[in-house]
Amino acid sequence: MASTNRSEVLEFILIGFPGLPEKFYSLVSISFFLIYNISLYANLIVVVLLLLRRHLHQPMYVIIGNLAVSDLLFDTLTLPKIIAKYWFGDGSLSYTACFIQMFFVHYLGSLDSYIVMLMAIDRYIAICKPLRYHSIITNRLVAIICLVFWIFAAAIGLAVTSLGLILPFRGTNRVKSCFCSLTPVAVLSTVDSASSRRTGFVIAMISHLCPFSFIVFSYIIIISKVYSTGRTENWQKAFYTCTTHWLVIGLYFIPRLTVYTYNQIKLIPDTDLNVFLICLYTFAPHFTSPIIFCLRTEEIKRTLGKVFKLIAINNKY
Repeated sequence: MASTNRSEVLEFILIGFPGLPEKFYSLVSISFFLIYNISLYANLIVVVLLLLRRHLHQPMYVIIGNLAVSDLLFDTLTLPKIIAKYWFGDGSLSYTACFIQMFFVHYLGSLDSYIVMLMAIDRYIAICKPLRYHSIITNRLVAIICLVFWIFAAAIGLAVTSLGLILPFRGTNRVKSCFCSLTPVAVLSTVDSASSRRTGFVIAMISHLCPFSFIVFSYIIIISKVYSTGRTENWQKAFYTCTTHWLVIGLYFIPRLTVYTYNQIKLIPDTDLNVFLICLYTFAPHFTSPIIFCLRTEEIKRTLGKVFKLIAINNKY
């Protein structure tokens, strides 16, 4: 037992969707299983390609590779347990495991925001300052920035998790969510957790709202820059690219900021809707981002085509 003088809870039970009828458990578990597999293989393909193909060792792909690793870790640390909960009825996590999961949820969630922001910076320089791009953005610089983001996001994860660790827990241990995060765990405390949740809200808003604001600003400049060139073809291509990028960015940030605000002012009474929005901004970007940011690019498609062709030839002989 952790901190026996403060907490008597030995484990937490993930409830997932509290109001979901049992007849839909199999459907939900299969949906999570499919989401996990799509995310796993899509991100794994991206990571393997970037590691093995030297011509893909470029700043933009280094950024995408970091995002893919982050999403792989997040999904592997969260989805198997909620799948087991709905598939086998095994939704229990030990006290320690719950807080370890909480750390990685807030750690990797924050990391994604900063990596996507770095991606926006890369696109801004590539489009708005193309002649200076290679002198400004290098693989070494991008690798250093990504390392700093991994360390900084870890500090954010530790700070948020510590807000939950200081709370005592006795009796109630049913977490109304698909994984352990600060708010659904903190509300189970035997003392008023409003202060901890409020502090977590401030940290989360700073961690996500600042990158989101910068991303919005950079894409506005990118579109304005391309539009001012007066080239219809370039304008259409940039608009299409920005639209697809915004699909992922919107899925990640808008439901997230909505849920964070809801948890403070309680505008949405439906707990199941709250859990659905959490799953939407958490898992949907993980399997759409490698497809939109990487696998749909011409360079990656050509590389995949060569790999599959090589595999086919080897199998033939």
